[in-house]
Amino acid sequence: MADAATTPLLTSHEAKPAKALSIDDAIETYIGATGARQLLTAMLLAFAWAFEAQQVFMSVFTDAEPTWHCTGVAAGDPGSFCSLAAASASASACALPPGTWEWDRPAETSVVSEWALKCGGGGPALVSLPASSFFAGNLAGGFLLTTLADTLLGRRKMLVLSLVTMSVAGVLTVFSPNVWVYAALRFVCGFCRSTAGTSAMVLSTELVGKWWRNTVSVAAFVFFSVGFMSLPALAYTLREASWRNMYVWTSLPSLCYAVLLYFLVQESPRWLLVRGRKQEAIAALRQIASLNGGEGITTSSFTKLETCAGEVGDGVAGGEGMFSTLRSICERRWALRRLAAITTATFGVGVVYYGMPLSVGSLSSDLYLSVAYNAAAELPSSVLSWLLMGRFNRRSSLVALTAASGLCSLACVVIPDPEAGAGGSHLRLAAELASFFASCAAYDVLLMYSIELFPTSVRNSAVGLVRQAGVLGGVVAPMLVALGRERSYWSFGVFGLTVGCLGLFVTFLPETKGRRLSDTMEDEEEAAAVLSGG
Repeated sequence: MADAATTPLLTSHEAKPAKALSIDDAIETYIGATGARQLLTAMLLAFAWAFEAQQVFMSVFTDAEPTWHCTGVAAGDPGSFCSLAAASASASACALPPGTWEWDRPAETSVVSEWALKCGGGGPALVSLPASSFFAGNLAGGFLLTTLADTLLGRRKMLVLSLVTMSVAGVLTVFSPNVWVYAALRFVCGFCRSTAGTSAMVLSTELVGKWWRNTVSVAAFVFFSVGFMSLPALAYTLREASWRNMYVWTSLPSLCYAVLLYFLVQESPRWLLVRGRKQEAIAALRQIASLNGGEGITTSSFTKLETCAGEVGDGVAGGEGMFSTLRSICERRWALRRLAAITTATFGVGVVYYGMPLSVGSLSSDLYLSVAYNAAAELPSSVLSWLLMGRFNRRSSLVALTAASGLCSLACVVIPDPEAGAGGSHLRLAAELASFFASCAAYDVLLMYSIELFPTSVRNSAVGLVRQAGVLGGVVAPMLVALGRERSYWSFGVFGLTVGCLGLFVTFLPETKGRRLSDTMEDEEEAAAVLSGG
């Protein structure tokens, strides 16, 4: 009886196969106890977003439409006609006789006045061309380059290469002889910049333990705010100088920073393991361990990596093609469905996120203060996104944020024009800031959400495509802003409808709160099956 009673129990026990240690679990063994120096390295990586922000919003000042005033010195015009035109809300100096007006500041302070873009017959399309070219370059670079960080180059090399080429393009912009060369160089700068922030965020989150991932991601958004906030201060300091100085003072520090990263930051051990490069992964982990005070760790201490990564590394390393990660996503309906839903929502958020700072000039308020307010709005939005990621579901948070952004943007259309009174100006600026604040938080949550939705083998490519969806909104935004100077519905109205409606697409995504990161597509499929009860 004893044998009969115990045999099934023993058989059942022996039938359970030992669960193989995942890469995520193995990595956590070595870098989970994140030390101060390790965290400092991740923060150094996140600072790349500050230089990104400067390039993204540079055109707010360099391409600004400058103010003008009447002189009344032309023959046959005592100044009355010019004064009447200047009093009109839709006044354009281009329609006035030569010599009756002049710019308030030197013509070289803006590309619009230096090259007479407003009066050259190009209209809003020519004025918005450089900004749109930058975002178009982002879009092209995001599609063509973002997969390299998952395949051939890795996160670290891709980041350094992006920063160096972006900085060089910024320096060359100083020598632009006309708007066409300027727009072309802005396209090149956007193309090179497209992968910098994505590589920095993914690499920084993969260098720390899971308890620090959201914090490091939010640090990137904080540094983006710092870079954004530096622009009004720099522009105000150089307000009487040529717009070319803005590119000098932002591009050269970025180039020095890229050189610093090359010598101080190691490659992601998680990516190296997934690519089957175990010895390099061990070397990277040893560097991280030394940052945490573990100089005594030897190669034998990393035996867990041999047991967890052999099969995974061999399987993934075979896909060396430039677009192998995109093929891997497209071959799986669940991955393609996730990518389509989150990129659609991000496009809607991107229209507001990139469009609102460009449209502050139409609110008849001080340009420097308005941009500073927008930049300052990013700081509390980063804190809000950190709190939402830690305590609330991703989908419900995003629906609430996009709805709030849309309603506040539509409010800018309903609120009376600033000319109706000072209160109207303040109310519209407050509504614009509230919409931008909500869109910033939504954008931050979307990027952190996308890190959780896709495994290590395709993560950088997926996050890069999500960012480019936001950039696509940036391509559309400058033209809408230019049209909105005549009628606010084309800017604030379209912004509100777009972000509010497209934000609902996040309801088609699975919830990832509390889940561990997957490393391969097969791991993610298994995790999804467990959650769905399959």
